[in-house]
Amino acid sequence: MDTIIESRELQVERKHFVLELRENDRGRFLRITEEAQGRRNTVIIPSSGLEDFEEMLGEVLDSIADDA
Repeated sequence: MDTIIESRELQVERKHFVLELRENDRGRFLRITEEAQGRRNTVIIPSSGLEDFEEMLGEVLDSIADDA
């Protein structure tokens, strides 16, 4: 069974996002869930990859800002 450590929700247009930092007997992980039009998609990132994920996301967002 997972334990939710932290949770945030965000509504963007017709999409609902839930970010949850969770923990189970195998360790901590980030679960990102997108719900739209009755469909649900989930991505799970182990805690060992969160720094790399954050860096990659920052780079992508920087490139968006450069185009603006």
